[in-house]
Amino acid sequence: MQAGNPANSQPNALIPMLIIGILFFIFGFVTWLNGALIPFLQIVCELTESQALLIAFSFYIAYVVMALPMAWVLDKTGYKKAMSLGLGLIAVGCLLFIPASYSREFSVFLIAQFLVGTGLTILQTASNPYIVKIGPQETAAVRISIMGLLNKFAGFIAPIVFTALVLGEFSQVNAQSIAALSEADKVIQIAALADGLVKPYAAMALVLFVLAILLNFSSLPDLVLEKPDTENDAPTKLTAYPQLILGVIALFLYVGVEVIAGDTIGLFGSQLGVENATTLTSYTMAFMVLGYLLGLVIIPSIVNQSQALSGSAILGIILSIAIVFSNSQSIQISAVLWGWMGLNLLPDTITLIAILGFANALVWPAIWPLALDGLFSLTARGSALLIMAISGGAILPMVYGILAEHFSSHSAYWMMLPCYGFILFYAVKGHKIKAWKQY
Repeated sequence: MQAGNPANSQPNALIPMLIIGILFFIFGFVTWLNGALIPFLQIVCELTESQALLIAFSFYIAYVVMALPMAWVLDKTGYKKAMSLGLGLIAVGCLLFIPASYSREFSVFLIAQFLVGTGLTILQTASNPYIVKIGPQETAAVRISIMGLLNKFAGFIAPIVFTALVLGEFSQVNAQSIAALSEADKVIQIAALADGLVKPYAAMALVLFVLAILLNFSSLPDLVLEKPDTENDAPTKLTAYPQLILGVIALFLYVGVEVIAGDTIGLFGSQLGVENATTLTSYTMAFMVLGYLLGLVIIPSIVNQSQALSGSAILGIILSIAIVFSNSQSIQISAVLWGWMGLNLLPDTITLIAILGFANALVWPAIWPLALDGLFSLTARGSALLIMAISGGAILPMVYGILAEHFSSHSAYWMMLPCYGFILFYAVKGHKIKAWKQY
């Protein structure tokens, strides 16, 4: 099945790819700001580790609460108008950061995060199937990898831009340095930190509103999914497609471990007294960019989508075990990997968390085409179900935070093993199951 519009041909696919590419860059920038926001708001709002991770929870839970309503909006408005609406909702969420900053009310920050997550929900629901269906099925992972490369590059620069624009002269601040201040000095510095959010988020809201208007009047064609003749005999319930349901579970677990790798690295680094802890997410994103570049080279010429997924899961298992047993006082791994370039050295534990980005890079682009294969006109609803799986980014980091507070930040990473184990099962066997009665 192909999209029933001109975007289906190679010459006309370039403009849609460019427009969707800009949207994926925005996804990455907005999403991975969380990695900097979490340690930042932990200081500003004086939060515990699990409370700070509510920032990620409120953002990602929107994907579960709003996915089906946003799929309904998508059906009513079409892909292009729905994406414009999504950009507008993100802009409104960014504007809400202004009163949240002045009041330093954590609940207002959480509402703002939920609105931003809602806007991203409709953007993701529309854009991911668009990229899958705009060309041949066997190269879908490559197209998603290109989008992912833009997404993760944005994620790489987002914490750096955040630290430069929001923290400014306070870029060296971390949980340890704040704790060492007197009560009076602490109040002054926290107020100054909170005020730093206002101008950057106001500017971001303005840019997003402009982009929403431009997208609405752009030449992006709507995606029309045609029904093949054979589909009359196909199941009409999503639960009848094991490859989709198992893919949703795999994606839920994947997004959870991806967010843990991207968002807990700053918290952990802040606890260890690492300077510029709000930029540490950039290291995870840098490794994800490397992973996406590798994917562009090897898929499908050397390995297929399921093989790439298997390799990612196995590497994730190895790294998770290595993190648990790593020495947070040693800097040997980063010295070997990038010390020769003169870059800042990091504790081994932090470095290994960052390398998880490499293991995670190809999971998202591999699961989507495997899960949506054979859904035909149910693709939009199947996509909404997959988008709901992004709630793994809300649930699993909270589980990590609770485990970290009750045991230790190190040992909490044991929870990653069963997650990567299921992803490995889906890569080897789960995506091949086309009917429940077969098993």
